[in-house]
Amino acid sequence: MEAAAAIRYDAMRRKSLIRTCLLLGGLTLLASCPPPVSFEEQRERMVSEQIQSRGVTDERVLSVMLEIPRHLFVPGAEREAAYADRPLSIGHGQTISQPYVVALMTDLARPLPGDRALEVGTGSGYQAAILSRLVKEVYTIEIVPELGAEAARRLKDLGYANVQVRVGDGYRGWPEASPFDVILVTAAPEEVPESLLDQLKPGGRLVIPVGPTGAVQSLQLVSKDLDGRLQARHVLPVRFVPFTRSP
Repeated sequence: MEAAAAIRYDAMRRKSLIRTCLLLGGLTLLASCPPPVSFEEQRERMVSEQIQSRGVTDERVLSVMLEIPRHLFVPGAEREAAYADRPLSIGHGQTISQPYVVALMTDLARPLPGDRALEVGTGSGYQAAILSRLVKEVYTIEIVPELGAEAARRLKDLGYANVQVRVGDGYRGWPEASPFDVILVTAAPEEVPESLLDQLKPGGRLVIPVGPTGAVQSLQLVSKDLDGRLQARHVLPVRFVPFTRSP
């Protein structure tokens, strides 16, 4: 279903560009118009130039970044920039993270095929789609009702059947589905929520940006060993949207 949707959109896009060239100056100008780059080609460049070149080398992560049609997870007005090396607005004051950050967080979490994963901050559903191809089950929480409902519809329509979406306060996690092997947080709290640490399985990994709103934050990898001891390390400076909570 994903492939069919991507092919249809590519065909419509190519026709639109040809019509534009014709309107601007007829067949002579059309001959000078560069051929449009397909979304598949853009994904290949994204992976090689933005992700692999920066040190993400896990073949499973690279493969799924090549597979998932990122342009179907951004608003129509942003689709031409879907594979650009930057975050994009998805409305309601939220963003879809730049591709490198999505790949890096996924790589740091080291998801395995039998894992259960929790994502806090569904957004458009792109990170959940990435995880769905790497783990057994994905539970994802979005606090903005409109984004949560839209992401749930999109993920269902595109065939990501192992993803469950909940609208609610991600600070509380998803206790009845815990413990989780992998937890990814895509918004920045000022400190790591204790509830998420409690729901992390021994041997599990939590990837989360931590820091004040409007300032540089720290992307952290928190590991819990088999005895339940926690160890956190700073990975790199980042800027994420703030972690919002229910009143």
